[in-house]
Amino acid sequence: MGFYTSIQISASGLSAERLAMDVIANNIANVNTTRTPQGGPFRRQLVVFASKPNEAGKAGGMFASPFAKQGEGSGGVEVLGIVQDPSPDRLVFDPSNPAADARGYVHYPNIQVVKEMVDMMAASRAYQADVAAIHDASTMSSKTLQILQA
Repeated sequence: MGFYTSIQISASGLSAERLAMDVIANNIANVNTTRTPQGGPFRRQLVVFASKPNEAGKAGGMFASPFAKQGEGSGGVEVLGIVQDPSPDRLVFDPSNPAADARGYVHYPNIQVVKEMVDMMAASRAYQADVAAIHDASTMSSKTLQILQA
């Protein structure tokens, strides 16, 4: 695995985790949105990640899993898409609310703020780990050049 490959892998992780944090922030911002242009409450969104194959299209390199199948691993992370969480809406009985249905229940988004905050902390830690990996790769490259100059 070369210097630039390790930087590219970490950079793909940075990009994916930044998108995840943006989606989580959007979920938190819409925790009380009961009506969307599509109708109904806002639906919690999730980012789907996948392992990107390396340039050769096969697993390999220092960080490849010994259990990786052909075509998996060591190419970084890619975002497959953003999907809606299929869990049910949060129902609150409030007949005085204009958004209430015929039974008096208001359909709120299926978002739990505590869960979103835990997901945000995990994404933030992964982002920090990718930054540290880029810094370490840069330091190793610099030390290698110093050794070669001696």
